[in-house]
Amino acid sequence: MKRIILSAIIGLAVAAAAAAEIKWTTNLPKAIEQAKKEKKLVVAHFTGSDWCGFCIKQEKEVFSQEEFINYAKDNLVMVMIDFPNKKKLPEDLAKANNELKDKYGVRGYPTLVFINGEGKEVGRKIGYGGGGPKAVIAEIEKAMAKK
Repeated sequence: MKRIILSAIIGLAVAAAAAAEIKWTTNLPKAIEQAKKEKKLVVAHFTGSDWCGFCIKQEKEVFSQEEFINYAKDNLVMVMIDFPNKKKLPEDLAKANNELKDKYGVRGYPTLVFINGEGKEVGRKIGYGGGGPKAVIAEIEKAMAKK
């Protein structure tokens, strides 16, 4: 009986952890509309998700951490603009991502571009130098002050 209860508790904990993740979108115009409606900030995350070492590190140290996930849920609309090497994106998404890279002048990864609900860039963070969720949230808070 104790094993059954313990297994159930572990199962619930694993399910809760799995549910606690960022809800990413790949559609920036829709994200801007959502941000305007919900009075949030868009974070456009330009990444090389499967080859960029600092992108992978930022994912592990920031975007997968409960502190950031909770902050994002309440304050942000998260958009992933990916440039992978190993996986192939649908042609229309790859084209849209390249157009966004050019529009925002992104030259390196990771780059976070902060966009308000009117579609105006209010800040950016280029690269990831560590510091975990607190450092990234501090940069976002600066941008939100300009929102």
